[in-house]
Parts: sequence; structure tokens; C-alpha cells
Amino acid sequence: MDPELGDNIVSLGMYLGFDLDELGSATVKIGLTAAKCPLRNQLKRDIEQALAHLPEIRKLNVAMGELSGEQKAKLMDIARRNAQKESPNVEIPQSARIIAISSGKGGVGKSSLTANLAAAIASQGYTVGLLDADIWGFSLPRMLGVSGRIEAEGTKDSWRMTPITKKVGDGELQIISMGFLAQRDSDAIMWRGLMLSRALQHFIENASWSAVDYLFIDMPPGTGDIQMALSRMLPRTEMVIVTTPAKGASLVAARMGDMAKKGHLRIAGVVENMSGFTCDHGATYPLFGSGGGQEVADQLGTSLIAQIPFTPSIAKLGDVGITLVEAETLHEHEKAAKNALIRLATDIVTKVAPIYEVQSCTARILAAVDSALGPL
Repeated sequence: MDPELGDNIVSLGMYLGFDLDELGSATVKIGLTAAKCPLRNQLKRDIEQALAHLPEIRKLNVAMGELSGEQKAKLMDIARRNAQKESPNVEIPQSARIIAISSGKGGVGKSSLTANLAAAIASQGYTVGLLDADIWGFSLPRMLGVSGRIEAEGTKDSWRMTPITKKVGDGELQIISMGFLAQRDSDAIMWRGLMLSRALQHFIENASWSAVDYLFIDMPPGTGDIQMALSRMLPRTEMVIVTTPAKGASLVAARMGDMAKKGHLRIAGVVENMSGFTCDHGATYPLFGSGGGQEVADQLGTSLIAQIPFTPSIAKLGDVGITLVEAETLHEHEKAAKNALIRLATDIVTKVAPIYEVQSCTARILAAVDSALGPL
């Protein structure tokens, strides 16, 4: 067994061969992920102990080398799949869709998009969970105009956090964020990877998500610890990748898609944010370039599901706790962005990621059985 990856070396592809000559001299060939792997001595001892009882072997040599790049990629693919099989039990309904809003870099409007998209879907009568996984850079509480302290109930071994709620139209937002735990918005969260992953785990496992139709996760930018932990803890997650039209941003966004594929997460689509600015007289100008969103979608083999026009008002409104989709008196450039966000919300609930109709699926199966067997 590899003590770090928790699986046997044969399944992981680390066993590369075995030779035994007529004098009883045996060689076991093992490939390591790194030539100076700190666990190589432990692996060597385990192999020697496992083969020590075989009478055919008089002398044993454990030859250890380094796996090729292709072999390492296969090993990590197996390890990720194994980790997902052991994902924790959560309260999220099987019918709910879990969507991570992700970007390769900061400054592309990912959090603003998450807040507005969640509000637009909630306004259609859905219960939408919002998990602020940007532990360092939490911003959703301010953008949504919500505050308070998260309350936890239960025992030391079994407890649940109750999300902060906000009514939007006929639906509701349920929000968990580090912003409800920090003393002030300006407090720095100075945590390393293990602490970040642990915080995410609590937000997933120890929060009351049992009533949500959708769970949107506002991811930190990049491909770090939080992203890797999410693919392990919530393998049902689907990813929407946000980029701007600029080629530089789209190249970085493609890395996020590559990580999603390596983590076996479905890419639901690409959103091009700040795709153009529409003046009050109706003309549209590509302030940040053009084509980046489609380029990312083509590279990742997915669809460009929305192009959201640029408007400065989305930031101004967010500073006072109002989403653009909730605002009413708007200029033309603001209306263009609001309408694009509402269209995206409608497309998500109808085409891109409609909620799973588990009960109706079961009902159809039972109806088919009744039809085949007839009355009993």
C-alpha cells in the first residue's frame, strides 16, 4: 500500500515488473512519483515483508525509479477518483445542482456574477444556497446586503450551522461565508492550505443545506488548495468558468478548465463577463477586447453560455448591498447587463443545469413496471 495515497501500488500503476532467476534472486521494480520520495524506505520495507515468506525467493532487490510523466498522470487520475469515492456525506439534496463559479485569475467579476446569478434564480421561486469559498477574499455578504453571525446547534461531534437568509422575489438565498465569522470586513484571514480546506469542509458538511434547489459556490481565483479539496469533497460539482474577452484572461481561465477535467468535474459552460459596454444611445463598444470567452469554450470543448455586458453600476450597487438584477431604475447599459444575467439564470434552470427530478424519475419507473406487469 502507498501510505500517502491509500491504495495498493499495483492499482496505482507503481508496480512496474518482477524478475526471478533460477538461483532465487528476485527484483521488484517500483516507480515513484518523485525520485527522492520520503516514503520510499517505508515502501521498500513493506515489499520485503510481504515477500519474505516465499520460499522461492532467496535474495530480494527492490529497484525504485521515477515514473514517467504519463505514468504519473495516470496515477494521479486514479488517486483523485479514489478520493471522490470517499467523499463525505452532506445534507445537500440529490435533486439539487451544485455549481462552482470559477476563474483563473481575480478581477473578472466572478463574485459579482455569483451574487447576481443566485439572486436571479431565487427570484424565480427557488431556494438557492450560496457558499462563499473565497475564504481569504470573502465579499458576498456586502454584495448581497446581509449581515449577522452564523449560529451553530448540536453537540461537539454533531453540529450544524444555519445559513444567513435573504428573501428575493418568490425565493430565498441561504448564505454561508467567512464574512459572518470574521470580526470585521477588514480582518485578514491568514490561513495556510490545510486550514482553508478544513474551513471549506465545515461549510459543506456542517451547514444546513437540506432545503436548497441550487448551491452556488463562489470559488477563489486560480487552481489551489480550495479547488482540489472541492473536487474531492463534492464530486457532483459542476463548474462555470468566468473570463473576460481579453486574450490574457482567457488563457488563464483555460487552466481552470484543465483542472476541472483532471478533477473529473463537469464543465457546465463558460461565461464571458464585461463583454462590451452599451451606451445610452444603444451603441456597444468592446472595451476589454473580444473573443476570449468563445476561445476558452472551444479549447475546453464546452459552450459559451453567456456574454454579460460591462456596467460600472454592478460594483456601485454591490457596495450598498443590492444586486443588479434586483435594481429597477436603470440606464440602457445597466439594462443590457441585467437582461443578460436574467437570461443566463433562465438558461441554467431550463437547459444548462435544471434541478434533478428524482421523484418524477422514480414515478416513471414505477409506472413502467405497472404497465409491464399489469394489476396484481
